[in-house]
Amino acid sequence: MHDQPSAHQPESPGLSVVIPLLNERETFPLLLERIRAVVPDAEIIVVDDGSTDGSREMLRDLAAAGCLRALFHDRNQGKGAAMRTGFGAATGDVLLVQDADLEYDPAEYPSLLAPILSGRADVVYGSRFIGGEAHRVLYFWHSAVNHWLTMFSNMVSNLNLTDMETCYKVFRREVLDCFDLEEERFGFDPEITIKAAQAGARFYEVGISYHGRTYEEGKKISWRDGVRVLRSILVYGVLRRISGRTPQRLPRRKPASG
Repeated sequence: MHDQPSAHQPESPGLSVVIPLLNERETFPLLLERIRAVVPDAEIIVVDDGSTDGSREMLRDLAAAGCLRALFHDRNQGKGAAMRTGFGAATGDVLLVQDADLEYDPAEYPSLLAPILSGRADVVYGSRFIGGEAHRVLYFWHSAVNHWLTMFSNMVSNLNLTDMETCYKVFRREVLDCFDLEEERFGFDPEITIKAAQAGARFYEVGISYHGRTYEEGKKISWRDGVRVLRSILVYGVLRRISGRTPQRLPRRKPASG
């Protein structure tokens, strides 16, 4: 399904940054520079999901230079499939999802990691809808649909998230060990959210900045992806629960002191 990862291993495997990539040759070099400026020793795993713009050749060169680990899908399979590949290859104790464009800023990493490193959280989401950080003003209907999908997801997960569809998701490895991921495309976001909630993970949200792109600038999500998200909420939040097919529970942890 994909080539073997490069032989490069990071000095510190504590944090793995997992990046699904599709045709982002123009934005990725600057993103990589920003990531390394914040977490220079992190393991960076990039999964190319069938790019045709020269991204694959760029990633092979970067992997050969020891800048990252690169894996390749022979054809486009979707974000969920890329995340499965990346999570499967990651060696870190904490796994952070990063899109390959520049909509999300790696300067947010310390805020995202703090609740996990303090022992208070198992999962942290970066919300575009809380806090006082800068946000580019774009599409009303995208924002409205995002709120609705988050609400539907919250209804079945019993969480009170404000941004289920955010790119920035951070997990302790133990959470991901509780279940298998199945979704190929954008159904990944509600699937992993609902399954982590069913496993008893402690969720935190932190406010983040957001520098969204227009379709002319490369935005890829469409209304069809919204339909996939709704289906995923129904399957994992309702049908699987009725049938008793829910993830194993995380071991109980003592509350963090302080």
